[in-house]
Amino acid sequence: MSLLLERHGSRLEADERRLAVTGEVGFGVASALAQAGRDWLAARPAGSEVTFDLSGVGRVSSAALSVLLEWTRRARRAGVHVACVRLSPPLERLTRVAGLDTLLPLVSVEPA
Repeated sequence: MSLLLERHGSRLEADERRLAVTGEVGFGVASALAQAGRDWLAARPAGSEVTFDLSGVGRVSSAALSVLLEWTRRARRAGVHVACVRLSPPLERLTRVAGLDTLLPLVSVEPA
């Protein structure tokens, strides 16, 4: 995995098919995360598949969901298929409460 961004307790890493976020995602880092992910997505060819992995995000964060939704929109515009989205249990609960679970191909992550 390549490190794309490390700031304010958040870390964004990527390989050929996956963006992975770990740590705390607050509004102070959300814009930088969104931009780094957009840049990574821009390098993916149309028709490719990607996974967004936020299973390492430690606490419930609407900022993390905002980043995820931005990446999802960008991927769709670029013709990149989002194969699955992995969320930490707290983020998954927030996503379901917000009614966003029907918009994302969620894969449940077992608590550690």
